[in-house]
Amino acid sequence: MDAVIVYTPRISNRLQYTLAWVLGERLRLPYRLSDNLADATGHPYVIAYGATLPGAVCIPTSPLLQQLGTDTPVPATGQWQHMPALYPTTENGYSLPFDVFSAVFYLLARCEEYSGYTPDKHGRYPAQASILYQMGVLQRPIADEWIHALRLLLQEQWRIALPVPMYSYRPSYDIDIAYSYLHKGLARTTGAWLRALVKADVAQLRSRMEVIRKKQKDPYDSFRWLRQVHKAYGYRPLYFVLCALRTTPFDKNIHPQHPAMVRIIRQLAREGDVGIHPSYYTDKGNALQAEKHTLEQVAGHTTQLSRQHYIRATMPHTWLQLAANGITHDYSMGYGTHLGFRAGTGSPFFWYNLAADEPTTMRIHPFCFMDTTARYEAGLTPAQAFDKLNAMTQLLHETGSTLITVFHNFSLGSDNGWKGWRPAYEHFLAGQRSL
Repeated sequence: MDAVIVYTPRISNRLQYTLAWVLGERLRLPYRLSDNLADATGHPYVIAYGATLPGAVCIPTSPLLQQLGTDTPVPATGQWQHMPALYPTTENGYSLPFDVFSAVFYLLARCEEYSGYTPDKHGRYPAQASILYQMGVLQRPIADEWIHALRLLLQEQWRIALPVPMYSYRPSYDIDIAYSYLHKGLARTTGAWLRALVKADVAQLRSRMEVIRKKQKDPYDSFRWLRQVHKAYGYRPLYFVLCALRTTPFDKNIHPQHPAMVRIIRQLAREGDVGIHPSYYTDKGNALQAEKHTLEQVAGHTTQLSRQHYIRATMPHTWLQLAANGITHDYSMGYGTHLGFRAGTGSPFFWYNLAADEPTTMRIHPFCFMDTTARYEAGLTPAQAFDKLNAMTQLLHETGSTLITVFHNFSLGSDNGWKGWRPAYEHFLAGQRSL
């Protein structure tokens, strides 16, 4: 088909960024942006943004994409085809009743995270403050749904078939604590024994002894099983390894240069892609640089992948810091406390630096499900958790979007607290092959 003409009276960085994702990536349309009305005259495929033109698909405009700076008022809400929408209009003559481009930009650029909010106990933007949570659609990829509906509208008006992106799934894992009992060093191991003795925790004492005597596998050790299940179902996983060089209350990993961790990291690098899992306090000083360098030395290659430990990520500081340390793909776009879509989509997108008002070359890969969130924060059983995951997966499949899940090696081992999660996860992996 001929290139679509997107006519608008005013062109901005924000609009160009949004069109590149909506039309270029998600709808896969050839298009040309123009502020010259003559370019749209007589053309068969026209999107008029902020104007009503005969024969065009006309989309209303709000001030957002023409603004500068980080001060963004909370948008009004409306409805379109049984979907909640942002930036609605009551004006006549438009093909849809809201500014879909501003709505998408508001979510992708995370405008609300630059405004005043009360951080949670880990200094994070709280899910409860987000407009998607307040609208009750956090577990819907609402931006993907808008774009899917827009595709259908364009097909109907232009009487053509547009390509539909294929749904894709990639499993990912955070390796925070590789072993429960082994390789912890004398001080930490002695402390753990004493605590178990004080509590008279006979089951843990017996389990520890069996592991140390090599009669039982460490309860957090699921690495061989993961390797086997990925091979069986044809997945190339992502692993994010916590490489804190000192122990803190939030960083309890085995030192990355310990021989046991060296073996694990090198094996993970052979079977998948390994990225850095920056430790809790890397928002200050040069810890991230040192941890990334250590991981690369051990793995034997550089990495450009990252996901924040505890999902501690703030706009724009975290992503600027990651970019300064050579990270080009970040997987932190989700909530540690709630299941769902922090940016309203499962599909990757380039980070837009709202403070500088310009797009960047850092690719953001959202996740919508994390095992620890489902169990500890939501209090779900394995069956309930995977029901939630399957419902979100179905929406992503219908809209041709992407699913990334976050699991931990300890949730898929033999720890009694995670009983039932491994078989439920394997059943989910097997089911993904039929989608």
